[in-house]
Amino acid sequence: MAVKNNMTASIIKKSNAPLPSRERGGGEGEKVPTLLKLKTTAGDHHIARMAAVALGLTLIENAIPTPLPGVKPGLANIVTLIVLARYGWRVAAWVSLLRVVAGSLLFGSFLTPGFFLSLAGAVCSLVVLAFAQHLPTRWFGAVSHSIYAAFAHITGQMLVVYLWLIPHAGIAYLIPIFATAALVFGTVNGLIATRFMHNADMSDIHTIEKQIESQT
Repeated sequence: MAVKNNMTASIIKKSNAPLPSRERGGGEGEKVPTLLKLKTTAGDHHIARMAAVALGLTLIENAIPTPLPGVKPGLANIVTLIVLARYGWRVAAWVSLLRVVAGSLLFGSFLTPGFFLSLAGAVCSLVVLAFAQHLPTRWFGAVSHSIYAAFAHITGQMLVVYLWLIPHAGIAYLIPIFATAALVFGTVNGLIATRFMHNADMSDIHTIEKQIESQT
């Protein structure tokens, strides 16, 4: 009986013993919260910066009044075109999709019809750009890619409208208007992206020339 009491007292003492600290600097018995650290790379930071620029252009775009709902210049596509030419389709897809999700959270439209319209347009544009990037660069560039992406964006949105929101053949009368807007805005955005990339190339050339001159 005495042995049993001693064992019980030993168990009680062990259960009441202070817990060791998990981190250096913590006092004995003090509970230190475990910190979850995410490992990010320079590429992740670059994607986040480009997505932030695209999101800023989306904010500017939403502040511009449009005569017809759904007809927007698509300024964020300029960033997508530049990223596609500089870093490839995978990074461009990340930037485009992050811009759609972050924009919907910012404007409070996440999982609303507007969110799915934007998502459908972005996905269709990315699918077209995945094939367009393999076209000969001598004949096809940022302008043609921008036009293809703009038409794909409108096509994706029209499909969502017809299959889900307004299943009526009357929306076909809006196709010429949206197609004209896609052609105009796609051309303008492509020219702007080409201009930005040309200025960046010239800046890189000047930087290399200065490095060569400093070495000689």
